[in-house]
Amino acid sequence: MAELKYIEGYPEDMYQLIDRVHQTREKRKGYTPPAMSMQEREEVLQLHPDYVAGGKRKISIGQNKGDFGAKPVVDLLEAYPLVSADEVDLSGIDYSVDVLVIGGGLAGTTACIWANEKGIDRDKILLVNKLRHGDANSIMAEGGTQAADRSADSIQRHYLDTMGGGHFTNKPDVLRALVEDAPFIMHWLCELGAIIDKEESGDFVEKWGGGTSIRRLHSCRDYTGLEEFRVIRDEFRSRKIGCIEHFPAIELLTDEEGRVSGALLFNLETGEYKVVQAKATIIATGGFGRLHIRGFPTTNHYGATADGIVLAYRAGAKLRDVDTVQYHPTGAAYPMQIIGYLLTEKLRSSGAQPVNIDGEAFVFPLEPRDVEAASFIRECYVHNKGITTPSGLRGVWLDTPMIEVVNGKGYIEKAFPGMNRMFKRYDMDMAKNPVLVFPTLHYQNGGVETDPWGHSTVEGLWVAGEVSGGVHGKNRLMGNSTLDTMVFGRRSGISVAEYVKSGKKQGRLTLKHQQRYVEMLKRAEIKPERKSPMLLPEYRGKKALSRRIEIF
Repeated sequence: MAELKYIEGYPEDMYQLIDRVHQTREKRKGYTPPAMSMQEREEVLQLHPDYVAGGKRKISIGQNKGDFGAKPVVDLLEAYPLVSADEVDLSGIDYSVDVLVIGGGLAGTTACIWANEKGIDRDKILLVNKLRHGDANSIMAEGGTQAADRSADSIQRHYLDTMGGGHFTNKPDVLRALVEDAPFIMHWLCELGAIIDKEESGDFVEKWGGGTSIRRLHSCRDYTGLEEFRVIRDEFRSRKIGCIEHFPAIELLTDEEGRVSGALLFNLETGEYKVVQAKATIIATGGFGRLHIRGFPTTNHYGATADGIVLAYRAGAKLRDVDTVQYHPTGAAYPMQIIGYLLTEKLRSSGAQPVNIDGEAFVFPLEPRDVEAASFIRECYVHNKGITTPSGLRGVWLDTPMIEVVNGKGYIEKAFPGMNRMFKRYDMDMAKNPVLVFPTLHYQNGGVETDPWGHSTVEGLWVAGEVSGGVHGKNRLMGNSTLDTMVFGRRSGISVAEYVKSGKKQGRLTLKHQQRYVEMLKRAEIKPERKSPMLLPEYRGKKALSRRIEIF
């Protein structure tokens, strides 16, 4: 087999195709394909992985019995616990706190701060994390945070944009809370010291996001989530709130009346377990990207394995919209080492154009994410106008040099330093040549259903961030995820503080809810072959070698 010759980071045959993008750039300058009509969107969405047959099945037990979910998610719901009641001693309580927060990203850390702010003693709050504090999708968020804080904008407009993006399936009262609190969240971040991009006048730089009708995206270059988490974690640490790392929760605990009253923790290294008793518990464990639904690569961090929805469902919490998955249109498709990595939507709002093998701009760059992703799939697998990599993966060009045509030389290095460095590691210059992209699994649209204050359908249990369901409906708009974490992290923290101060008494810690769940599994004749929560993904053997997306 002949050795591949590489030119500026690309195999020679791929590099030759780039010339068509350069040749058509002047023609495309100033031209943007029109946005799709509703009918056109519905047609192209039939190619989205959520719509293609074979990816879902019905849940057979529990409070969402009969609802559809992505197969790997339902597999985890219909699985037996990692431990049973006779294997642990619940009488030996290791930590007794007022507030237990499971998950250390933006949502969980924000919840701790606001519970403390509203009167819960720092020594009575405990944050537990599967990995390190901050190992979360939060710090990987690139694009920005939406907030309607200009006179030209309004919270009503933000509400309507988000409702439309979610296909009008969003939970109205929860969505209202999101948009109403957004301006306050941006003000709070600035008070904490976050460096948010600003104009020379001192006003926020505000960018377009897909599916929005006005510019309202606030960001810090292309590492917005990292900057937001930096200041929030600093505040958390300055308050000296308790934190345990490398101790994931493997089961919630309930009292005799079914109230969630803490959790059972498990050390990944030693196998040791800890019993935590808590008057109120907040799950903020993030999403399920590492399930690689339908075989897609993912932007998600290593611990994103659906733990939160599994634990909440066993305790009796109702789920919502777990049949929908967000695939970000612009995941890296080349080189192999970064397949699935996120290329923020802000590239497209800054001028980058999706372009096919013939150098044609084939789609409006800022359609809602599900529509944009489905358009890329159609171009590659129906119109056969994608570019094929040496590994067999197809993609379309994202014409990133167009950004500097629109904004001036040096703009990419200034505005997108993270992605610029990522490609330069592989001798690729995104200011000079386009990069190859294809949809990547990005976000868990649905999750545990809540009210506007993060309370689940089970007493004693709150939920915040990506693990929740309802606010985004069937599809999330860019910039609403980091906002979601902070709005409902704050609201759940405030709500649990009020609950704790109300003085409700707890009963004895039990795993009765788990025993009831196991009985349901047995009645449904589900064999004890699967165990959950997963905790960490499995990449040994065939799974590590597979690079084929199942639906293709």
